[in-house]
Amino acid sequence: MSAKQNILDKIVQQKLAEVAVQKEQTPIFQLMECENFKRKCYSAKESISKQGASGVIAEFKRQSPSKGVINGTAKPADVVKDYEEAGASMVSVLTDEKFFGAKASDFASARETLNIPLLRKEFIVDSYQIYQSKAMGADVILLIAAILTPQRCKDFAFIAKDLGMEVLLELHDDAELKHVNKFVDLVGINNRNLKDFSVDTERSIRLAKRLPEDMIRVAESGLDSPEVVKDMRENGFQAFLMGEHFMKMDSPGDTCKSFIKEIVAAI
Repeated sequence: MSAKQNILDKIVQQKLAEVAVQKEQTPIFQLMECENFKRKCYSAKESISKQGASGVIAEFKRQSPSKGVINGTAKPADVVKDYEEAGASMVSVLTDEKFFGAKASDFASARETLNIPLLRKEFIVDSYQIYQSKAMGADVILLIAAILTPQRCKDFAFIAKDLGMEVLLELHDDAELKHVNKFVDLVGINNRNLKDFSVDTERSIRLAKRLPEDMIRVAESGLDSPEVVKDMRENGFQAFLMGEHFMKMDSPGDTCKSFIKEIVAAI
């Protein structure tokens, strides 16, 4: 078992335990009474596809299991607003506390600030978390093929669409193509190899070519230069999920602004 797969297994077990407690504390019917259940979601597909869009999905991430603390002082409300003003098409916020250091207030702070689509970056293993995401104000949820069966992935995507949210499905290899279904709006392909952590954009490009033509393709991981993003765009990717590259800087928003200026100039 690879180290990455091992950490995924640990995360899944932790999530199942967390959800069991959350269900007891706040049943679904209470989640459905939250104000955010009434709000109309912003469309990631529209934001990414509009003329002149950067396609950048800028992420707020405090830490990761592999990198440790990336930025322990940044304030989500400030960073995500800077991302929006920099021209990001969408913002992603991690909500996992144990492994990614998220604070309970991070997502709420981002939601209050943003006027563009907001992705809840979470390890979704139970349908409860989808209702929870809607109650939190998410416009888009992440489904990770590596931790779901194709049927559960389809069931979860259907629930999200039924609640008015969009779905980003993350793939790592060809074997996970069977997770793609009609309720998925965007497919993210992780450039990082789960087995050895190496980044291989060529593998991602090959995998992207096997997706339905009308599917929005999102490149993830290893996007550390405008040149790499330009290459991915030329190979059919319309969106680019980036967190560490921005968050490791003193001013994530300024770094994002400079980056977007370069890639938009290249469009």
